[in-house]
Amino acid sequence: MSGSVRIGVDVGGTFTDLLLYDPLRDLTWPGKLPTTPHAPNEAIAEGVRRLLAETGTDPADVATVIHGTTLVTNTLLERTGAMVGLLATQNFSDTLEMGREIRFDTSDLMARPADPLVPRHLRRGVSGRMNAAGAEIVPLDEEMVLRQLASLVDEGVESLAVSLLHSYRNDAHERRVLELVTREYPKLPVTISSAVAPVIGEYERASTACLNAYVQPLMHRYLDALHDDLSNIGITTPLRIALSGGGVTTLQDAKDFPFQLLESGPAAGAIAAAAIARRLGENHVISFDMGGTTAKFAVVGHGQPNLTHTFEAGRVDKFKPGSGLPVRLTAVDMIEIGSGGGSIASPDGLGLLKVGPRSAGSNPGPVAYGRGGTHPTVTDADLTLGYLDPDNFLGGEMPLLEKEVHHALNNDVAIPLGLTVEQAAAGIVEVASASMAAAARMHLAESGTDPSHHALVAFGGAGPVHAYGIARILKLRRIIVPMRAGVMSAYGFLVAAPTVNQARSLPSALAEIDWDAVQKIYETMVSHATDMLGPDDPTAIVSKPSADMRYVGQGYEVEVALPEGSLPSPAWAAALRTAFDATYRATYGRSLDGPVEVVSWRLASHIPGDEVPLRCSPQDGDAAQGTRLVWFPDHGRLNCTVWDRYRLKPGTVIAGPAVFEERESSCSFGPDCQIRVNDDLALVVDLTQNADTRRP
Repeated sequence: MSGSVRIGVDVGGTFTDLLLYDPLRDLTWPGKLPTTPHAPNEAIAEGVRRLLAETGTDPADVATVIHGTTLVTNTLLERTGAMVGLLATQNFSDTLEMGREIRFDTSDLMARPADPLVPRHLRRGVSGRMNAAGAEIVPLDEEMVLRQLASLVDEGVESLAVSLLHSYRNDAHERRVLELVTREYPKLPVTISSAVAPVIGEYERASTACLNAYVQPLMHRYLDALHDDLSNIGITTPLRIALSGGGVTTLQDAKDFPFQLLESGPAAGAIAAAAIARRLGENHVISFDMGGTTAKFAVVGHGQPNLTHTFEAGRVDKFKPGSGLPVRLTAVDMIEIGSGGGSIASPDGLGLLKVGPRSAGSNPGPVAYGRGGTHPTVTDADLTLGYLDPDNFLGGEMPLLEKEVHHALNNDVAIPLGLTVEQAAAGIVEVASASMAAAARMHLAESGTDPSHHALVAFGGAGPVHAYGIARILKLRRIIVPMRAGVMSAYGFLVAAPTVNQARSLPSALAEIDWDAVQKIYETMVSHATDMLGPDDPTAIVSKPSADMRYVGQGYEVEVALPEGSLPSPAWAAALRTAFDATYRATYGRSLDGPVEVVSWRLASHIPGDEVPLRCSPQDGDAAQGTRLVWFPDHGRLNCTVWDRYRLKPGTVIAGPAVFEERESSCSFGPDCQIRVNDDLALVVDLTQNADTRRP
């Protein structure tokens, strides 16, 4: 047995989730332990050691470790990245400040978007200019570059971003600046905009370059430390890193371009939900991933999550576009809100119950964890309402403190609001569920999705706990809770495909496209994808070309799929116009008769991911483990049979109310539910009260 084992690792705000898969032993084995925020690699190393010991796995048998992290996002939100300097084209160093010159909130005269990552005193202009066609009209002043560079180094910059006008058409000036910086200051990290975002959009390209430079030193240190920790355990095989678009990449690529990891952790959940949907034959599902800190929703259609190429990081107001920093990044299209198991509940200034976005995180965590938390959270309310077993949390590894939870809920919520403790707990859960459902409804509406046509795939430590309440509010007919739901993001890493997403801008009217230039663009992108993916058989790479198109004069584009399996040619022109009209009509409800232009050409390349079964052989013994009183909306406390998921047999059908428990999660379903155990031991739950909702 050599090189067969794969391990997925997801670091969340509260828990670090792991999943080991060994196809030779037909073994999947989960792990879960509190995150170590000061050094996330410590929890990863400890979790991997536990997995190897619990499964009797030799470190030499590990083929790869695949890791996703929210460290880039946290660094941005907490503003704990490097001191960055920016070299821009002379007289354009204030691009970051000017942005798009729009107000994200027209009703608030004091509204300010997120501050630029590079303050004005660390932005410098350099002489040299390319025109929009990529021709040099002013030579690069290398002496000026060196003077400005020396000035920034004297200011103490730890990383450098370079963003020059029209570098997406001709990157010669940026490449020369890179050579000069490397020669003079070989240890100074440098990001050039043409390497991270070779697309039109001066502001967006500069913002992306600055973000990459901002997080690069920290991510470089972190990934090196993680690699060393795994090597000390005896794992010397490649460490792979998850991307925001749902794929995986190499360690070196992640260190060079860490901006790609902004949504790497959350994206894995959507990839996992897509894999579950494919296995169950569900064409339309909503991915619902709720952990200790946040909840995420994503739409999955026909086995693939929706993607977006325009992402905004660090929004001042999460629901208001324009309040954050634009990033040219391919990412899973999802909505994320600060509502998790660790979200703190308290009365606000008006005497109304407020839940989140403040979170207890993993340290100190909810009161129930006994790690020093004093403010009641959603998890504490879940315990009070019977959703969690205090003696069987994490398989009994972390007993929950009922008395302390009762005291905190009573003092912080019940007494101030004139409620009983049970009413306070129920209110917390209902407020949290309503907030999450509202966010999901908004996200679905923006993507033109009718929720009644979808099933809810619930996972994460807290997702299954709240799936029933969310489904009732959204009037969904079906809930799916996969086996190993508590570590499903780690599962997503195991089934994610090695992926390279590329884009190159070459603006042109449809009737005037230079097809030779387009062909050269695609040849370059195909070559780069082959080098990055490095397959033994290049024919194993699956490539999907597309184009960003719009009507002439518009400011926003739609992505249009192109014919697969062929290089671009004039024969594409008619098909492009037809495909654009259809895509535009599907997006906006109508199409126009005006002229059309192509802004950018795209290529998504991947090697198909592996199928990883979640099944495990049912254990012997009675699956029914007694009863417990559980609170349900509109029903109050009901006596429920508690079922051990590890002992349930495929084909079992159970009528609600019922509670289902496994080591990493728990779920409860009311009397209006019928639950079926499928072949992979996933729970397929049909809500009879929503049975009249027609799903295609």
